[in-house]
Amino acid sequence: MGNPGNEPDRDPYRDAKRDEFIRQLASERRHQVLEIGCGTGEDGLAFKAAGINYTGVDSSEANVRAARARHLEASVAVPHSLPFADRTFDAAWCMGTLTHVSNTELYGVLDESLRVLKPGAPLAVGLRSGEDEERLDLVDGYATRLFSSLRSDETVLSLFEPHGSVKDFTTWESPGQPGHFQYFILAKF
Repeated sequence: MGNPGNEPDRDPYRDAKRDEFIRQLASERRHQVLEIGCGTGEDGLAFKAAGINYTGVDSSEANVRAARARHLEASVAVPHSLPFADRTFDAAWCMGTLTHVSNTELYGVLDESLRVLKPGAPLAVGLRSGEDEERLDLVDGYATRLFSSLRSDETVLSLFEPHGSVKDFTTWESPGQPGHFQYFILAKF
């Protein structure tokens, strides 16, 4: 069941990690954050309220319109082709988006995500875990299918560690969701 504004029910643990990440960015004087898969901009509002310059991208035009209606900078883009110059951002926030990227495409998507980050910049990642399976699921019981790559904790670490230093790897259960939520920060080499 969603809440008003068609946002999914909020996960308090995920929101706490976002707020912790915002505090980290402020303490490290990182002022430019990119959200990859911004949705309608719910997290963007928190970054903006903290005084961090926020830019969001999403593959959905409707989501981008909704984020812009919230006075957030957002554009239509996909994670494997970001419309920004090298080393533009001080940090990135990517919750759930990489769950929908296949293992074979993940390496290139991570290279592209890290390309737009400054050296040492943190990329906060959130994923839905699973038993190392890739599948197509019906969305809300309709004919629309959504690709998901549900990875074990061990697989996540093996896929992300070649791209940087994995820090703060944390998991928690989310009521009504399969598997568990995986959160970590990938610090760009």
